[in-house]
Amino acid sequence: MMLSDTETLIERIDSPRAFFSLADEMFVERGTIDDWYLLHDLHYKAEKLPIGPRFWRLVLAGQTIGVLVTGTPKGMLRERHIVFPNLKPRSGDTRLTNTNRYHYINANFRVISRFVIDTMFRGIGAGYRMMNLVSRMEGNTFMEIQSSMSKFNAFGQKAGFKFVKPMNANKYDQVLRFFRSHFAASPQDFEAILAEIAAKPPAEQQRLAEICTDFYFRNSALENTSNGGAAMEQRRASMSLRDAVKGIQQIGLASPMYGIWKCPDPKGSVPERLALTQFDRQGPSERLRL
Repeated sequence: MMLSDTETLIERIDSPRAFFSLADEMFVERGTIDDWYLLHDLHYKAEKLPIGPRFWRLVLAGQTIGVLVTGTPKGMLRERHIVFPNLKPRSGDTRLTNTNRYHYINANFRVISRFVIDTMFRGIGAGYRMMNLVSRMEGNTFMEIQSSMSKFNAFGQKAGFKFVKPMNANKYDQVLRFFRSHFAASPQDFEAILAEIAAKPPAEQQRLAEICTDFYFRNSALENTSNGGAAMEQRRASMSLRDAVKGIQQIGLASPMYGIWKCPDPKGSVPERLALTQFDRQGPSERLRL
């Protein structure tokens, strides 16, 4: 029996890139708070939302598989002042200049506040692609992010964000002194601090709760600026010990990286719905090529 000659063809692709086959069927569009409730248990900050939230979702065949929440940016932010020194308050500022600063920030900035992808679709590049597209679809000049995870996962960098060198929080030294003067547990160990308080008599627990709450409200920039006023007393009265300890750790021990991205697209030019693969048709900081 004669065997016919066969020819084997081998194709070598320069700089090959992995591609998830369902990515072509994923779309980014406006969502609702129901999308957040659907996936928020997968986020470590599931209990609260930012001021002025807007919801965006990633959908596949009509199913929400990712949610990104943007919020109103903070009025005062040390890392922002490094990137935008003209926004930094000065000794000669007046009420008018301070008010106009807030108007400018609200009109030109948004911040990525919460972001979660369904566990079934992690590791395929959906996160940074969605982050970039939402930043365009928001329609503001600048998009900010403050993320501790950006130290370990480069999703923000892949989305085109530029980051300021990480710095300790302003209240770092004060918070360390506070914890070390009241607790034997490590200042970073949330559960150990709570366990130490729980082991004390009820009267001592109450005293420590009042001390923690008082320290938090005296030192929290968030409480003393954008969230100040009459409502502060209500929040103080309803604050639990867990929230007070967590808040103190947040203002002193957290050191999220600050990233900023400038939109290259003219306002009003970005569609209300984009395919996830639209990210790959131009550079992260280049104008959309629809």
